[in-house]
Amino acid sequence: MKNDIRNFSIIAHIDHGKSTLADRLLEATGLMPERGRRDQYLDRMELERERGITIKAQMVRLPYEAADGETYQLNLIDTPGHVDFSYEVSRSLAACEGALLVVDAVQGIEAQTLANATLALEQDLVIIPVINKIDLEQAEPDRAASQIELVLGLPSTECLLVSAKESIGIEEVFEAVVRRIPPPGGSPTAPLRALLVDSWYDPYQGVVMLVRVVDGTLRPGLSIRLFATGRQTEVDQVGTFAPEPEKLGALTAGEVGWCTAGIKDLRDATVGDTITEAARPCAEPLTGYKPVKPMVFCGLYPIDPDAYELLRASLERLHLNDSAFVYQPEVSPALGFGFRCGFLGLLHMEIVQERLEREFGLELLATQPNVLHEAVTTDGERLRVEMPSQLPPPQRIDRIEEPIVLATVLVPAEHLGPVLALLQERRGHQRRMEYLDARTVSLLYELPLNEIVVDFYDRLKSVSRGYASFDYEVLELRPAPLVKLDILVNDEPVDALSVIINKDRAYQTGKALVEQLRRLIPRQLFEVVLQAAIGGRVIARESVKPLRKNVIAKLYGGDVTRKRKLLEKQKAGKKRMKKVGRVEIPQEAFRAILSVGR
Repeated sequence: MKNDIRNFSIIAHIDHGKSTLADRLLEATGLMPERGRRDQYLDRMELERERGITIKAQMVRLPYEAADGETYQLNLIDTPGHVDFSYEVSRSLAACEGALLVVDAVQGIEAQTLANATLALEQDLVIIPVINKIDLEQAEPDRAASQIELVLGLPSTECLLVSAKESIGIEEVFEAVVRRIPPPGGSPTAPLRALLVDSWYDPYQGVVMLVRVVDGTLRPGLSIRLFATGRQTEVDQVGTFAPEPEKLGALTAGEVGWCTAGIKDLRDATVGDTITEAARPCAEPLTGYKPVKPMVFCGLYPIDPDAYELLRASLERLHLNDSAFVYQPEVSPALGFGFRCGFLGLLHMEIVQERLEREFGLELLATQPNVLHEAVTTDGERLRVEMPSQLPPPQRIDRIEEPIVLATVLVPAEHLGPVLALLQERRGHQRRMEYLDARTVSLLYELPLNEIVVDFYDRLKSVSRGYASFDYEVLELRPAPLVKLDILVNDEPVDALSVIINKDRAYQTGKALVEQLRRLIPRQLFEVVLQAAIGGRVIARESVKPLRKNVIAKLYGGDVTRKRKLLEKQKAGKKRMKKVGRVEIPQEAFRAILSVGR
């Protein structure tokens, strides 16, 4: 019955215990298998368990017999906590009526706690605050509860005190879900409307779609149509996860589960699309949610040029299960053949690169990450700029616009000064600063995405001794005094080392970069000239001195003209070699650019 269904998600800041709580819920309902038992059971990837983070949202159906004697169907969706994967959180919340908001009893509310709670409130979900890790000696559940009441407006008396590690308060969580979260709406007899929450590729079944049925009934043999793509097909199988895939006879209004329909291309199953019956379609599609837009771009090149085709095949396979990143072929004079890839953030970039190296045995070189810019030319044309080489010549540029983010930083009061200095250094503009309590300060800043994409998070953790937390959302594109900084090696620009940078910092960054390259590029038999240039103007120069063979060592006395003749011949040879010689830039040089100028 629909009244016995509860759809809920678990949201929290990273490392506040979401996956551990999900493990205890599985154990309490008897779904955790004795064989193959492990921590973070819903995290299927080895990389997720190693890093202790959730990357992909996971769904599981829990049968629970409540205190009133009724057996309920609880559909749980475990979500990521890192800001790069907030799109996964929005997918999960779109399929739910409520959410468990997990807050660490030691750390209290942090930036992503606030961001995820805001996402849930925007979708009118019932939020159940859960204060986790109360078993720790330094836990302060009363302080966490008062923060929840002050910041989120949720009564502190409604907070559940839980220790997921010690299985304390798990029964109270189940009862709160049953009592506080309303059953789903919708009619099983109405025309089919199902929200496509997620999709991934299975080599045996094709595209598997995770769906939330809002109205109607989804069953095998039903002819369906997808609104966005217009694709019409027939349902092969439907089922749920408990926690492994199980087939069902049908999914009715209010239920969450999976279905397959003979679709082979993920582009035909767009996340956020509406599935309806072909013979009896619904009047209008569901709202869905905003499509994912990559904001960070970098080049991925195989260290072994012969591995290019393997890299292409690996990217195709990985894209089948992670449609959030995009890629296209590109050629670099310095690095050869590779791919230009777009990601949601720096962690997303690291995860994709590590999966490519682990799962497909590739050795990769990643270039400097760049954010998406837009250039407006003197004749009014707007150009999308994903990498510096796409910028038009300086004389054709009227202005360059960069993405601005609204950043939320929560920091202990004793570390406020260094954090404010860091935000000021990164061209931040303060919108608001308020004290959540005597020890915690909330900062709201506008920051250029370009300033936070490389090492901002590491610097923030360093100046706050690990206690500050950070979250952001992209606001808009704004004009900024930006220039393209080129690095020239023997008068040849190396496009993989080019960056788009603030004009005020260009000289400092260019000087530091050529100095770093001078130390990293090995000496050749000819002089290697390194230059940093903006347009046609060189702003910094260094040189790698040539190796010198002592050609006059075999001479012992005699006329000095003999020595001069040999030295002139050597000089001419070096000059000729400089014209045809090729400088091999080591991988360390490309990695070094990530930290230069910061």
